[in-house]
Amino acid sequence: MADEKANDCVMGDASDSLKEERPKWDNKFQYVLSCIGFAVGLGNIWRFPYLCQTYGGGAFLIPYVIALIIVGIPLLHLELAIGQCLRKGSIGVWNSISPYLGGVGISSMLISFLVGLYYNTILAWTLWYFFHSFEEPLPWKNCPFNDNKTGFVKECEQSTPVDYFWYRETLNISADMTVNGEGLQWWLVMCLFIAWLVVYSCVIRGIESLGKAIYFTATFPYLVLFTLLVRGLTLPGATHGLTYLITPDLTVLKQPRVWLDAATQIFFSLSLGFGGLIAFSSYNSPKNDCEVDAVTVAVVNSITSIFASIPIFSVLGFKANTAYLDCLDKNILLISNEFDIQDGNVTRENYFSWVDDLNATHHDRISVLTLKNCVLKDFLDQSTSGTGLAFIAFTEAIVRMPVSQVWAILFFIMLLNLGLSSMFGNIEGILTPLLDLKVFPKCVPKEMITALICLVSFLLGLIFTTASGNYWLTIFDHYGSALPLLIIAFFELIGVTYVYGINKFSDDLEFMTGRRPNLYWRVTWRVISPLLLFIVFVAFVVVEVQHPLSYEAWNPNHVNFPKKEEKEYTSWVVFICVFLVTLTTIFIPLTALYHLIRSKLWRCRQRAENPFDNLALEQ
Repeated sequence: MADEKANDCVMGDASDSLKEERPKWDNKFQYVLSCIGFAVGLGNIWRFPYLCQTYGGGAFLIPYVIALIIVGIPLLHLELAIGQCLRKGSIGVWNSISPYLGGVGISSMLISFLVGLYYNTILAWTLWYFFHSFEEPLPWKNCPFNDNKTGFVKECEQSTPVDYFWYRETLNISADMTVNGEGLQWWLVMCLFIAWLVVYSCVIRGIESLGKAIYFTATFPYLVLFTLLVRGLTLPGATHGLTYLITPDLTVLKQPRVWLDAATQIFFSLSLGFGGLIAFSSYNSPKNDCEVDAVTVAVVNSITSIFASIPIFSVLGFKANTAYLDCLDKNILLISNEFDIQDGNVTRENYFSWVDDLNATHHDRISVLTLKNCVLKDFLDQSTSGTGLAFIAFTEAIVRMPVSQVWAILFFIMLLNLGLSSMFGNIEGILTPLLDLKVFPKCVPKEMITALICLVSFLLGLIFTTASGNYWLTIFDHYGSALPLLIIAFFELIGVTYVYGINKFSDDLEFMTGRRPNLYWRVTWRVISPLLLFIVFVAFVVVEVQHPLSYEAWNPNHVNFPKKEEKEYTSWVVFICVFLVTLTTIFIPLTALYHLIRSKLWRCRQRAENPFDNLALEQ
């Protein structure tokens, strides 16, 4: 049972939440580990390194750290504090602060639901690769034979075995997102079902069960990362990748897009606005130092992103170096055959001097050889993000490593655990508000409610197992969460600091932590964080409306294949993009409008029923 003095936490009406016994974490470490597991996800592994690669290596850390200090940590502290104080889920918390803010909690729950739909699809893809990681050789190492066994499949020859296994063997992707091909891909349906079954088995009883699972899912990825770090640093070419990472290009800081991406990265990396962190903290004792928890989670999350970049860039450096040497070898073979040069005369070390001499003496002959431009930096500059980094770039590097099956197994187990830890938070962001609102009768056990959430999510997630599923996943990721989360976070800050009041909130924090928030917290909550979120929101919208909404399609019939074909979304797909943004944010103004109208009607009714009392009050 919670501390009896919890009603001293005056925010809203906290005492109502204490009338019934509420589950709680077994210990403080379990709670902090769950928050870290929710915050540290796949984005730390594949989006942060991509942004570093795109924006001048170490230079990206400058806007990243600034965004962490002025918006990431303050908002994280706020969410943990209000959840711990009121001991409710996202909807209950905002209803308690002000009924007009109840829509913020509904929006958070909807985003957790939508993100869970496609996030678990990524786990399904990871399972598919994990199952194939036991094969010898790895199935994405070589191209398969065609139906006549007379050669390799043309699509694979034109691209790469890694690309072919991803786009054809895994996704069986269509050339247009409006075409679903043969319908559901049965292998992805099975993997998606297994992924949801694993999630359900871990969260079947809420924090009582996921609190046990988190010990493994949140810690094992660090063991794998350390193992990959040791292996990555010993790979030839690893130093090229690390040098690329740590060498800052400060000129990129002049680009507004760098600051926009840094702000959104730290925001999404900490899983702010989903309601999961509020749900987790609601199972805490009211007398808990949530300020220390917020700083701890934020720092660990950021250090993890930086730490994960080291093995990632080591492997990418190895991949780039290997591709660079292959490029040289192919050019050397062309030159040797054309000019009848004996083997060993043209080597990697003297290649460029040979090319310069031949260009000067036999320019016409060497120009027709179509030699590739072999520049190491060009291979390092080939940025890949998200699924491209995990399922294309990293898998291509793995097949070149000795004992590649072992590294593939470890890598995909790491991705599975990272994804599961984040999924726990998403499910709690849905389950806790539903339980607090008593949407289901008391006779319905928690296990059945959790099963219903997972089942509905599985059925709706089947859209991502179609031939156009990868395109839909990109839409859900970009429009179903990115912009709405900025809006939710903005109203969270405004709701606590201006609607509820910063002084009352400071009183609550003093009760919980034993000290009042210092100037840093008060200034960021009141001014800096809301202002930055508003600027990011406006910049985000401006960037989106400047260009037609489009996507990159994998089309083997495209004239420039394997380069992807850029296509514009059709009008009905654009409508769905707008619908996703609207669906997850419309409840914020609708709920406020509903309570405003209800309040007006109540006052009108009171005046009609007691006209003399109202007249006396007016006089």
